[in-house]
Amino acid sequence: MRRPIVHNTGNYDCMKLSEYVEYDATGLASLVRAGEVTAVELVRLAREAYKEVNPRINAVIEFYEDAETVAGADAGHFNGVPFLRKDIGATEAGRLQEQGSRLFRGHRPDTDSYYFRRARDAGLRTIGRTTCPEFGTSGMSESILNGITGNPWDLERAAGGSSSGSAAAVAAGITPIAHGSDGGGSIRIPASWCGVVGLNPSRGLVEPSNDEFGFSRKFVLCRTVRDMAAALDVFSGPYPGDPFIISQRSRPYLDELSRPTGTLRVGVARTKWGAVDLDPEVLQAVDTAASLLEEMGHMVMEIDPPYEPAEKTRISLERGDLFANWLEDAARTMGRTVNADTLEPINLKYYERGRNSPAAPTGNLLEDIRKFRFRVGEAIDSFDILLTPTMPILPPRHGGIYCTTNPTLSAVEFREADTALYQYLGVFNVTGHPSVSLPLAHSANGLPIGLQIVGRFGDEATLVRISRDLERASPWSSRRPNVRAGDN
Repeated sequence: MRRPIVHNTGNYDCMKLSEYVEYDATGLASLVRAGEVTAVELVRLAREAYKEVNPRINAVIEFYEDAETVAGADAGHFNGVPFLRKDIGATEAGRLQEQGSRLFRGHRPDTDSYYFRRARDAGLRTIGRTTCPEFGTSGMSESILNGITGNPWDLERAAGGSSSGSAAAVAAGITPIAHGSDGGGSIRIPASWCGVVGLNPSRGLVEPSNDEFGFSRKFVLCRTVRDMAAALDVFSGPYPGDPFIISQRSRPYLDELSRPTGTLRVGVARTKWGAVDLDPEVLQAVDTAASLLEEMGHMVMEIDPPYEPAEKTRISLERGDLFANWLEDAARTMGRTVNADTLEPINLKYYERGRNSPAAPTGNLLEDIRKFRFRVGEAIDSFDILLTPTMPILPPRHGGIYCTTNPTLSAVEFREADTALYQYLGVFNVTGHPSVSLPLAHSANGLPIGLQIVGRFGDEATLVRISRDLERASPWSSRRPNVRAGDN
């Protein structure tokens, strides 16, 4: 990677945008600590990148006017690094958070989430917010409120969701790292389709999203495994009152980058786990990665689908009355009405179904979740890691039945389609296992193909080590999307 040009006088030229985009977050922070670049200069470069590429990809809704003066510790692993916030989940006091919905237009929370307190303590400068589909309900990248977020590799195709803008912004070079959250694949889907790294940590390792069942977790999207490991060190740890807490490691995750992986038992998913068929190029990517793991000395064997799709769909639908109650409370708070002017078609149908259907006893839902977790856990227990496709298909074109803006499907049909398309993802939100999408392959026409590595519950350390090994064996840093800052 290029460094700023140092003159004999000891002064340095300003970093160029073409240099800025070559660094990951760890690399930029090291330059700040060495005095070779300042945090303010990095924010200015991020703003320059935003102005250059965002009109094309529509990833960042708002680049803060005061971004150059935002607070951040002058220390920490990510000292001085620009950071972006997904427009749902973790909050910044006084900043807009509209959740991709007209219902929340103009909403400004009055509290900082623990997540962003940790981000500031680590030196991150949060400089703006990124797009997401309404309420994060969809894995696509469009909303009525904010429009379509294009994939930097092909603007006519979905960037994935619901951390759409964060993944697209990182891929296009606006920032090297960004906030994301994942309740059913929302970090891993866009990571796969935008060609970046996206980890969904174990339930209870990091501050949870507002989810009483522990399905959704907050984390980041980034471009390198070392940034992923560093982010685990930054964001891991409980906050008083967290509903799910697991024991924390005494050794930093960054230390895992220098430790041996050992020999692992690897379960490989070569068959579909839902109704959507595997694209042949995705299957080829799985087979190539499986062969690579065998060459590394790991024991690789195929694994059957560990769950029935109908079980997953039922759990999603049983939560409908909770969704409806939440929306009604939110509408009262915002002084608005739940109707077609405030909700997109699918979310309105989901709301109406939840409001009009008899509420499922909470005990039934909890029992369904318990059984699901037990069956999946039992099916995969003999493996140290799983290798699966992240997504069974390549990034689709915008629109279509998987978007909440599309009125074609009923609420039940949309949930069935959701289970079918995100067949390798939502299962591990329910069980709580950690899983990461790595950009290990590309299609013949140059689209990213992410592959998912699933670890044992609470064993992010193994995921860090095997991800490091795969990054070294099949590096992706030289691949460039069609829309990338500094290339003009």
